Amino acid sequence: MDHMSTQTLPDPSPQQAAGDAAAAAPPHIVIIGAGFGGLWAATGLASASVRLTVIDERNYHLFQPLLYQVATAGLSPADIAEPIRSILARQKNTRVLLGRVTAIDTARRAVLLHGREVPYDQLVIATGARHAYFGHEEWAALAPGLKNIDDATRVRRKILTAFERAEDEPDESERRKLMTFAIVGGGATGVEMAGAIAELSKVALAKDFRAIDTTMSRIILIEAGPRLLPSFPESLSAVAKASLEKLGVEVRLGHAVTQCDADGVALGAERIACRTIIWAAGVEASPASQWLAAAHDKAGRILVERDLTLPGHPEIFVIGDTALVRDSKGRPLPGIASVAKQEGKYVAKAIAARASGRPAPRAFRYRDLGNLATIGRGHAIADFGRVRLKGRLGWLVWSVAHIYFLIGFRSRILVAINWLWSYVTFQRGARLITAGTVDRDR
Repeated sequence: MDHMSTQTLPDPSPQQAAGDAAAAAPPHIVIIGAGFGGLWAATGLASASVRLTVIDERNYHLFQPLLYQVATAGLSPADIAEPIRSILARQKNTRVLLGRVTAIDTARRAVLLHGREVPYDQLVIATGARHAYFGHEEWAALAPGLKNIDDATRVRRKILTAFERAEDEPDESERRKLMTFAIVGGGATGVEMAGAIAELSKVALAKDFRAIDTTMSRIILIEAGPRLLPSFPESLSAVAKASLEKLGVEVRLGHAVTQCDADGVALGAERIACRTIIWAAGVEASPASQWLAAAHDKAGRILVERDLTLPGHPEIFVIGDTALVRDSKGRPLPGIASVAKQEGKYVAKAIAARASGRPAPRAFRYRDLGNLATIGRGHAIADFGRVRLKGRLGWLVWSVAHIYFLIGFRSRILVAINWLWSYVTFQRGARLITAGTVDRDR
């Protein structure tokens, strides 16, 4: 009688077991940046079979289009910001890490933070943009821009402090400098800032001081190009210019700033004496192109494929202000929220399709939803292609759109109430000088 022999298989090694476990685990997706692009990519993956890690150096998502209202005391920071963890709290496949990325190791597929590494299977880079001073980085200390809450509260402090110092300034020449505000850049941020400062000084603060007349403030908007708001049709740019001038804003077109210092700005041979300079002239992408050693344009935006991936690295997506994406006519897409949101949604669909084995979506195509800009109380312009709005109707559309796109029901209610209160009473309730005293900005 033959006896059947049995063979005992060796136990798998720890390395083999770890490899099998890794192969069975859902892919690990890392998103750097929780702005519009990163957040929309993250929320789009809520039900996907992936493990998701969101990394940001700040713990909040910021609604940047309304940042200028924080800077001009119209809203408080909490009205337009929401903690990232709160937004993503219900996503069981997601964790949030607070940290600053210092490098990316594409060979080892790892994101490097200070003192640690975060491995990834697929990576989404949505790190946004920063101020561009066109080779004059020393101007940053004198002419702050608006990219985050710290910037906005700093600008608010400078503006409000200027009036407080003017109230107690015996020298008329110095008082005029304190009550002169120069905004550099005639894009949406510059236009909205100029209009908001004009309303703040000529309306909201008009009855608050005794020694100075805030309505005599001088607000100057400086643009190097031939017109304001170059992304809008010329007719609407002209409307914006006329509206600003009606508010008392001096609009200087075709003038490039050649010098910024503690005494003001220079436009070639001309000098404008002022103590407050606000920068809205340009942006450049985050240093992501350096992390990846990737091809980029002059503004640091990374050249990507039609599916928003990094050439040669299909596992890496680049979106938002960090990426150079062109429309059907070959023109670069603007650095606005709707572009980043649509790119984030697209990337989420692409990653979810990969995870489930479905075909990848078609190449990314941007759908233009229109362009909006406000010019003070009750005045705005809107460009929807064939439909163009201006004045009070444009402002109503602008207001509804911005309230709708805010993150969270609480923020929508608070902003709506604040705007209604300001509209009825001409007052601004967030006029707080924080993070220092008046002497801090002397």
